[in-house]
This record gives sequence, C-alpha cells and structure tokens, in this order.
Amino acid sequence: MNRKKLQKLTDTLTKNCKHFNTFEVNYLIKLFYNLVGEGVERQGTAIGLDRNAFRNILHMTFGMTDDMIMDRVFRGFDKDNDGCVNVTEWINGLSLFLRGSLEEKMKYCFEVFDLNGDGFISKEEMFHMLKNSLLKQPSEEDPDEGIKDLVEITLKKMDRDHDGKLSFADYEQAVREETLLLEAFGPCLPDPKSQMEFEAQVFKDPNDFNDM
Repeated sequence: MNRKKLQKLTDTLTKNCKHFNTFEVNYLIKLFYNLVGEGVERQGTAIGLDRNAFRNILHMTFGMTDDMIMDRVFRGFDKDNDGCVNVTEWINGLSLFLRGSLEEKMKYCFEVFDLNGDGFISKEEMFHMLKNSLLKQPSEEDPDEGIKDLVEITLKKMDRDHDGKLSFADYEQAVREETLLLEAFGPCLPDPKSQMEFEAQVFKDPNDFNDM
C-alpha cells in the first residue's frame, strides 16, 4: 500500500475511532496488512482475516483457547457478517477489545454470550458456555450436574427480575456491582498482561510482530 493511500486510510479510521490516536491506527493498519499479506484483491472478495487466521491471532497473541468463545469474538469483530474481518472492523474491534470503556465492554460481552442473538442469555446458553470453558474434572459424579448447579447460582446472583434468563439490564446491573462478572461465561477479552505485551510490541514496530 503506498504512503498516500495509507495516510488517507489512517485519517478516515482515526476520525471514527475512540481509543486510538493517528500513530496507533497507522501501526495497526500496517500490522493488519502484514497479517493478511499484501495479496491482490481478487474480484468480489474482500481482503481480510478469515475465521481461522483471526482465531489464530486470538490464540497465539491473547492466549484464548475456548473455540466457542473465539468464534463469537470473531462474529463480534465481523460486523458485516461477510466471513472475514476487514481493516475497518480490525481497528474498531481492537479499539474496544484493548481499550473499551466498561459500557462498551459490557455490550460486547453480552453479545458474545447471547449465542442465538435473541437479546437474552438463557440457561441453555449459560450451560453450553460454562461446560465449554471449565476444565473437565475427572471425578465420579456427573460433571453436567455441577454445571447445572453453577448455572443456578449464577442466575440467583445476576437475574434481577427473576424470569429465569439474563437480559442486558440484569447483566449490566450485576457487572456494575461486581466487575468480575463481566466475563462470567468465558474469557472474551484479553487479560491485562497479553494486552500490554501486544501494545508494547505493535506500537514499537508492527513489522517486528513475530508472534504469529
């Protein structure tokens, strides 16, 4: 990408980006094209990170291991649902992922956890996510029973209107009182250590980013 084009893209994306400055957006664009490869845009296909490439970044860079959650994070970034994360979605997604306010993160996490997109986190969804994210314990008893108990405990703590599922209002109130509940159903944001390492490395020199 030539300098003029890069500058124009940087300016456009910086205008619409809350949490990164021009310098940072510029570096993240360079990183994006390093990751994607300067492939020629084929007719009708957008340049972007497909699901596998994106999950690889989540795993290698941010230490995520939960397939179901990584898939949901991919959907959270891929706003136009075209199956790949383009450069705009990359910048906007990372802005929230790395530096979002509590409000932004609550909205994002809730969408990740609301597996069927109906505006609620149901008991079934909680069960699936908790079963997925908890380590299998080799024990005598049925592990599903333990997870069902955990779902009931979580509901008791978070379901403010007692309708057996979590609305965004339930979730928001619970998280404001106890921030640890933000990622109650699985890690969908980077931990502070990997966030700092990523930023330190990328904003030093994106061409040096060799963690992939």
